[in-house]
Amino acid sequence: MNNEIFETTESAVRSYSRSWPAVFEKASGSKQVSEDGTEYLDFFAGAGALNYGHNHPKLVAAISEYIAGGGPLHSLDMMTPAKREFLTTFRELILEPRNLDYKVMFPGPTGTNTVEAALKLARKVTGRQHVLSFTNAFHGMTLGSLSVTGNSMKRKGAGIPLTNSSKIPYDDYLNGETEDFIWLERVLEDSGSGVDKPAAIIVETIQGEGGLRAARAEWLRGLADLCQRHDILLIVDDVQAGCGRSGSFFSFEEAGITPDIVCVSKSISGSGLPLALTLFKPELDVWEPGEHNGTFRGNNLAFVTATTAFKEFWSDDSFEKGQLAQAIDLTQDKLMKIAAAVDGSSVRGRGLLTGVCFEDPEVAGKVAAEAFQRGLLVETSGPQDEVLKVMPPLTTPLEELQRGLNIITEAVSAVTGVEIAVEDTTDNTLVTS
Repeated sequence: MNNEIFETTESAVRSYSRSWPAVFEKASGSKQVSEDGTEYLDFFAGAGALNYGHNHPKLVAAISEYIAGGGPLHSLDMMTPAKREFLTTFRELILEPRNLDYKVMFPGPTGTNTVEAALKLARKVTGRQHVLSFTNAFHGMTLGSLSVTGNSMKRKGAGIPLTNSSKIPYDDYLNGETEDFIWLERVLEDSGSGVDKPAAIIVETIQGEGGLRAARAEWLRGLADLCQRHDILLIVDDVQAGCGRSGSFFSFEEAGITPDIVCVSKSISGSGLPLALTLFKPELDVWEPGEHNGTFRGNNLAFVTATTAFKEFWSDDSFEKGQLAQAIDLTQDKLMKIAAAVDGSSVRGRGLLTGVCFEDPEVAGKVAAEAFQRGLLVETSGPQDEVLKVMPPLTTPLEELQRGLNIITEAVSAVTGVEIAVEDTTDNTLVTS
């Protein structure tokens, strides 16, 4: 097939197609197949939008049944049976078992939409303008979301000053040499500091694009306590780390905190269809009707697949404590062995939003390129792309997961020249790469 059309007509802004120059024709589970018949294991999962893999048969069946029944596909914020069942199931299977009392807002279909809505709501509720975010944060590509994002290249693309936001150190940013939140506590308590009290602090519990740094549970609890004491709203951006990727449905569950506002998108539909939610405590629901809207906030197909995914994977704890827990254990074990073998490297992240940070920032990109040549899609993360980012579908069969991790091991060995033991999936013996 002639691929010239991608070069001549599509914008130069494209990125993933440059790293992976294949035309993907079919996809199923944790695999994609290109037009030339080459099969690839997918440890990218749509940048976290495909937690249950490509074209999960039960989700595809739900789509087919809904379309065959003539249900409305587009409905803005009108009421439909699909939305009713989504809200009911989300409340009964996700919110209530976790003792979370949140209103559900549909702000638009993407991650940056839910962040924009969260920032706007925080400012409306508090009457304050400033928002604090963290070093190496990533929250989206529209102007409000970019204002709380740390990546200099992404921020530069805005073309105008990004205001009403300041950055503060993320967990361990100062290598443990400075007490957590000491500066923030001091200036909030000092009326002469010249620092205005912010409307909110927005945080990722795991920085998906910022190098896979994962905040400690005690650090998150300290942040939540600080926000409560100073009447500052706490926003958790769970767009990439949520929907099971951290090991629990919401990534903040481990810390035992209840954010004021939660941003959810990516895998909330379960199928890769666009959907986003902004969750917030009922007392924060101060919107006027129509004050924040969007044409595509009523994606009924996404409601249908999300509801199906909730019932399939989250009706009890069997998936979380079974397949998901096993996949996390296997992945973390293999990555720890790689990090132990390569000097200066370390494992980052949590759950299946994880990876290896290399001392030489060029290694991760070379490993990702080598892995592609061996039939694996895996990307990089961090301000210098220094982290190999591993995020397979949560449903990846353990044998396929093992095979993909072996490809990573072999790619690391090829790039670094370090011999690392590789497990033979046929008989569980170890061989040397």
